[in-house]
Amino acid sequence: MVSFKDLGIDSNLIKAVEELGFVNPMPIQTEVIPVMLKDQPQDIIALAQTGTGKTAAFGLPIIHKTDSKKRNVQYLIISPTRELCLQIADDLRDYSVNSKNISIAAVFGGSSMERQIDKLKRGAQIVSATPGRLYDLIRRNVIDLTDVKAVILDEADEMLNMGFKEDLEAILEATPKQRNTYMFSATMPDQLLKIANKYMHKPIEITVGKKNTGAENVKHISYFVQARDRYLALKRIVDYHPDIYGIIFCRTRQETKEVAEKLLQDGYNAEALHGDLSQQQREVVMNKFRIRHTTLLVATDVAARGLDVENLSHIINYNLPDELEIYTHRSGRTGRAGKHGTSIIIANLKEKNKIRLIENMLNKKFQNLPIPSGKEICEKQLFHLIDRVEKVEVDQTNVEAFLPQIIKKLEWMDRTELIQRFVSIEFNRFLDYYKNLPELNVPSGKNERGNRDSIRKANGYTRFFINLGSRDGLQPAAVIGMIKDYSRVKSIDIGEIEIMKNFSFFEADGNYTNEILSGFNMQVVNGREINVEVAERKKSEGRSKSFNGGSRKKRRFDKIDRNKKPVRRKRKN
Repeated sequence: MVSFKDLGIDSNLIKAVEELGFVNPMPIQTEVIPVMLKDQPQDIIALAQTGTGKTAAFGLPIIHKTDSKKRNVQYLIISPTRELCLQIADDLRDYSVNSKNISIAAVFGGSSMERQIDKLKRGAQIVSATPGRLYDLIRRNVIDLTDVKAVILDEADEMLNMGFKEDLEAILEATPKQRNTYMFSATMPDQLLKIANKYMHKPIEITVGKKNTGAENVKHISYFVQARDRYLALKRIVDYHPDIYGIIFCRTRQETKEVAEKLLQDGYNAEALHGDLSQQQREVVMNKFRIRHTTLLVATDVAARGLDVENLSHIINYNLPDELEIYTHRSGRTGRAGKHGTSIIIANLKEKNKIRLIENMLNKKFQNLPIPSGKEICEKQLFHLIDRVEKVEVDQTNVEAFLPQIIKKLEWMDRTELIQRFVSIEFNRFLDYYKNLPELNVPSGKNERGNRDSIRKANGYTRFFINLGSRDGLQPAAVIGMIKDYSRVKSIDIGEIEIMKNFSFFEADGNYTNEILSGFNMQVVNGREINVEVAERKKSEGRSKSFNGGSRKKRRFDKIDRNKKPVRRKRKN
């Protein structure tokens, strides 16, 4: 077994990590530390998931190599969020507790720039920074980078996802050409590869696990429901896991707020984390979550970036991310440090292909399960209650004084009736709630192709006509963009899109029919007024993806709801 001493780090650092409870280095540390400790170190691209020990992997060797006699910045660590920036700085201070004259500064947005500048002027050899604030300091000429030996990019892919590409390139341009660059990332998208090719010199690649894969200890589960039943499914999933402590990921800020508010109204310990919160509000939410006063954190991907919370039991994808690689980041927040976790997707049938793509990316199979029934949930909650009773610590001193009165009050009941009444106090609410609730699962099987119309109906889709087609340059992506922009519902579920020559059809969540119709009203494209109407398919008609003219138009395609405004079409001369 490799020890920290075998890696060649300073004895003061070994003492510090042992005091922190670390016995043996993790795989990423074993691979990275010896390379960074070389007299002529090489650039490194390290691919590893969040929670694999990356901070110590780069933190220990840079502290080891820092010249404590010099007060200028020697190492830059850049990370995507304030939380991660502060966490890195705190961890490095813990590692350097026995190393004399090592100063570490954290610079980030949302805090006093003047205090941060003062800290830099007093001397800091290692700076942990967010890209935006560091770039501001460079532009103001208040940070001296002439002695920088290396730049560390932590969670580099997330920084690109957050739009920091230009800031990162400007920072790298401002550092000495002969400096080393160490890039740590969970995934390697093309944009990141371009930065590596431009700013790194013959980097060696170190991969812990497989590229673009999730943590090995994470179980992946998918549930298929109707689009309109997504929240009801979420409640059942949460109720089925009484000890759940996790993050629920939503696509938009608005959806995050709505889901968190519904959960609170329904009695769950939930909080929302999104971009509209002030830094102070964000810290309050996170503190409550870390001490488990809040057990469900409802968040957007951007708001949750850089969070480091231990022992998460579940990640729930209320919606799949637009970029499938982000699923790796989400699921990697559980199952850390040898513990097991579960990543859940709540999906509808049109997202099956996306799940297959994620399976291929992770090289893992999802377990597709039915939504837990009311009976199953009640059973799970009942035995959870019994477990709590069995394991509760009894304060004999304080309870004993009340026992004679309690025994006298309850002595008329036999043992079985007493247990039944005791259990019912907390259990009745689940029994009452789930007694007559409907089934939420949707059909998913071999006859899927032949039953598409019934599946679309089950998923709550409405079919719409639009008076634009391929002749107008219409593409499916443009249709999706218009639906979301004009309806102002960014998280709307969109089904099949059929582009014809002069007109088209699309399917969307029927719960937003009014928003779609009113949103498209009076909109103009290329000088042409858009007309969108609800369409319905004749029961006896099949589906076609193309139209070749003639009388087939009337036979093969959807009739328009004639209660709506008629479509005006110009005939070619």
